[in-house]
Amino acid sequence: MNDAPIGIFDSGVGGLTVARAILDQLPGERLLYIGDTANSPYGPKPLEQVRSMALNVMDELVDSGVKMLVIACNTATAAALDEARERYTKGMGIPVIEVISPAARTAAALTRSGRVGVIATAGTVNSGAYARALQGIPGLNLTQQACPRFVQLAEAGITTGPQVLDVAKEYLEPLQAAAVDTLVLGCTHYPLLAGPISYVMGRNVALVSSSEETAKDVYRELAARDLLHSDTQAVVGSGDDDGAAGTGVAGGVAGSAAFGADGAAQGVAGAAAAGGSGLAGGAGGTNAVKQVSRQGGAQGASSGTATSSAAASGKGASSATPSGEAASGHEFRATGDPVAFQVLAKRFLGPVVGQVRQAHATGGAGVKNLDREIRE
Repeated sequence: MNDAPIGIFDSGVGGLTVARAILDQLPGERLLYIGDTANSPYGPKPLEQVRSMALNVMDELVDSGVKMLVIACNTATAAALDEARERYTKGMGIPVIEVISPAARTAAALTRSGRVGVIATAGTVNSGAYARALQGIPGLNLTQQACPRFVQLAEAGITTGPQVLDVAKEYLEPLQAAAVDTLVLGCTHYPLLAGPISYVMGRNVALVSSSEETAKDVYRELAARDLLHSDTQAVVGSGDDDGAAGTGVAGGVAGSAAFGADGAAQGVAGAAAAGGSGLAGGAGGTNAVKQVSRQGGAQGASSGTATSSAAASGKGASSATPSGEAASGHEFRATGDPVAFQVLAKRFLGPVVGQVRQAHATGGAGVKNLDREIRE
């Protein structure tokens, strides 16, 4: 067992889709997330430059004491995976998980016709990473398309509306012409635009996001190395009808994807001062999850008492968390403007995001001119 956080990074908010999947599957784990917004977007940059920036951020995560690194960015995976595993896994024993192989595995399993599409940044497409990951599969025909403006739209918080649809129609036309039946969202920003992408591609095209499969890889690696958080067994439970009690805000948030905003909001009602309680329910546990989330949020908001046994029992527990660390124990940092990142992170990930801190790894042009670039 190891209670250190899992380190995750991306060029910006896209990696929050991976963070969301990890929280859903491993609600007992703590996350330390860095968005390299000072250098976003990665896609148009030379891979050597991306490699340097990615390693700089990973150095900060390792210096902060993470037990695992998750490269939640396809471009950074293509640019830096080999050196990251050499430096951190072989050199320090810290496992490194990436997002390209999980998506490729899923696409190969899902396709019916063998016609698979990949949309990604220019850097990922030009690296040939997906072509290598899918090579050797009999009968598979790969069509790739770079979609740089998707990242810009997501980073600006523009995820729906006519502008997004117009861009999607332009980018996805070659994939439609190739009659793909499976489309890999080869950038972790793209699931934030899954609605417009699915609308343009049609109901018969399966969209593949690496987030869920990456989270499964995270679990497998942590379990194999005996690095699971000491609370994980209690939080994940056995999958029976009663589910299993979670602790703090993470427990309340764990069911947000399955149980909607009600469960998430109620379960974290006491986030500012105290941890609520939540439940990762098994089959038939939906009502129990909502009920316990409500009760835990109310207890957390009203009690504010701090004892370790209270957290274990699901009662509210206040804690003096470090600056930037939410009551859930998760921490978020940005190399660019922390306030701007916090607004988007809360929008996409919810109340699990506390105050965003300034990361040490800084520099780059940032996203100051994203609105202008999108219009152009």
